[in-house]
Parts: sequence; C-alpha cells; structure tokens
Amino acid sequence: MKDLVLSLLPSRERLQGMRWLRWLSPYLHHPRLWHLNRKGLALGLALGVFFGLLIPLGQIPASATLAVLLRANLPAAVASTFVTNPVTIGPVYYGAFKLGAWVLQSEPGPGVTTGPEGIILATPGASMESTVDDGAHRPWWAWAADLWHWISGIGKPLAVGLAIVASVSGIVVYVLVNVLWVWKVRLTRRRRLRRREMAAK
Repeated sequence: MKDLVLSLLPSRERLQGMRWLRWLSPYLHHPRLWHLNRKGLALGLALGVFFGLLIPLGQIPASATLAVLLRANLPAAVASTFVTNPVTIGPVYYGAFKLGAWVLQSEPGPGVTTGPEGIILATPGASMESTVDDGAHRPWWAWAADLWHWISGIGKPLAVGLAIVASVSGIVVYVLVNVLWVWKVRLTRRRRLRRREMAAK
C-alpha cells in the first residue's frame, strides 16, 4: 500500500523544482514533509482537497505553505489540489453555487442562469444590451452597474458554497484516510498472526 501511494505522489525533486514553491525552498528540508505516515498523509490530503476546492487560483502555494507550517506530507498536499481540474470544475462550482444560494436563501443576480448540463451561464449581456426608451444604447455606467450586480449575485452564493464544500470535503478526507490506514494496519497484523499460527502448527 505504501509503495502504491508513493507512486501516485509527485517526487521530491519535482516539487522542489516547481516555480510556485521556490520561495519555500529554505523550509522544504524538514523530513516530516516527505515522510509517509498516517497523520502526515491524512493532513496533507485534507489540505490539498480543501484549498483545491476553496480557491480557483493559487491552490498549490496555499496548500504547500500550510503543509510546511503543520508538517504535513507535502507531496500529498500538492497532488490533492488537482481534485478540481477542467473535468470536475464545472460540476463542482455549479453544485457549490446552488448550495450557497440555498443556504443564503438568495436568488442569482441579473443574467445568471443555469444550463441543462448544470453550468452557470455568465450572461450579463442579456440585461446590458437593453436600450432606454428613446432607443439609444445604455450608457457605460449602467452597463457597469449591471455587471457589478451580476458578479455580486453569483459571487456570494458561490463563495459560501465553496467554503462549505471545501471544509466538509477536507474533514471527510482526513477521517477517511485515518480509518483506512488503521484498517489496513490491523488487517496486515491479522494476516501475520494467522501465518505464524499456521507455521507453528
């Protein structure tokens, strides 16, 4: 199991060569950042999942910084930030937006709609392209006001939803890794005891 986990995590050389982590290079020599144990792995994965879901940019520096401070497994913290990727980011952000809107009991702002695939459609232009009574195009400040209303309409529910999803997911990952690790250790011990008993007979 340990060999399998190590094969899935980025190597120490690769992480130390990342330009996003160069500023942390003086702090990357602590052995606990690279040692694979239950607490370090669980905390590293939880941090990566948390920041990977919480923020759209800078997940790797954020998770790596906290991993260094908390002495979590650094490769696990970096690798698990890819929980959000071009395939998953759409459904994740849509679900977080809907969750945040439900928690806040708020409606999306002008021009915010959802498509059949569950994608948040950024269509502020639908209201901004309207005209005033005399048929002339709306002035730029009206367009800017509509844009701000649209951003605020989608931004707050999305932020609240992402905070909830990231926190719950991080906790679940931390607990799950600990449970699986303990279960695996106990299972290995039982198998060893059985082998010894059979050998003794």
